[in-house]
Amino acid sequence: MNIQAEKIELVKMLLNIDNPRIILSIKQILLKETTKDFWEELTPVQQKEIHDASEEIEQGKKIDYETFMSKHR
Repeated sequence: MNIQAEKIELVKMLLNIDNPRIILSIKQILLKETTKDFWEELTPVQQKEIHDASEEIEQGKKIDYETFMSKHR
């Protein structure tokens, strides 16, 4: 696959579209692809906390919401 040729073909197709909804949909797809993953924006400490919490859940170290809230009411 020649990526440059594919890009040119996409531009040609885009130039021939008159439907604003289709153009908006394409724009949203492209913006989504260029948006950074939220994980990369977290600090190393935040990433570790999430990782640790995930491991605790996998090990069964969790309580249900109602039990948690009853201790904090």
